[in-house]
Amino acid sequence: MSIRVVLVDDQSLIRAGLRALIAAENGLEVVGEAADGARAVEVVVRERPDVVLMDIRMPLVDGLEATRRIAAHPALRDVRVLILTTFEADEYVFEALRAGAGGFLLKDAEPTELLRAIRVVAAGESLLSPSVTRRVIETFAAGAPPAGPSIALLEELTSREREVVALAGRGLSNEEIAEHLVISPATARTHISRAMIKLAARDRAQLVVFAYESGLVVARPRRAV
Repeated sequence: MSIRVVLVDDQSLIRAGLRALIAAENGLEVVGEAADGARAVEVVVRERPDVVLMDIRMPLVDGLEATRRIAAHPALRDVRVLILTTFEADEYVFEALRAGAGGFLLKDAEPTELLRAIRVVAAGESLLSPSVTRRVIETFAAGAPPAGPSIALLEELTSREREVVALAGRGLSNEEIAEHLVISPATARTHISRAMIKLAARDRAQLVVFAYESGLVVARPRRAV
């Protein structure tokens, strides 16, 4: 069964490129398009896709507001939104996650990375591109809201849960975590879910931040250029 995708971008050339890329991939199909957020919500309500590729800056209603409307719609609970944009400003990252986005990927990502992102988000996982994850870490480290789980909760985690949280902090998906630890994807998901409950983490982004703040993952300083 194919993963059904709706494309939302105000540039027709961008939509055409995405449509061609997705159409050439087995197991994926484009079932609708929109050039602004208001129309996007209408298309999503009508088509009930698995994933929405959502631009942020658009006329009338932007992608963040469209994502909020989709996330709040009771009939669209199974629809996942993947933000695809040229902007990686911190406020966009946080607003997109707060709005209910399941992932955040930059438009300069490789085609294979985008196709993988669609599958990851469709499977119900969260996804942040490496550069976006780094921005999230830097911003949280600077004390920006929202607050993450208390570091004192680290002792609540089992050794395996600590391993899983550390790998999530490095940006690995559940499938990649499973492969790394030689466990099943279902087991990886279970560990992630239990860790989030124990840490009172609202979403995977907070789990990533916790991994760095608790020392499970050590952030490497940037090299001078």
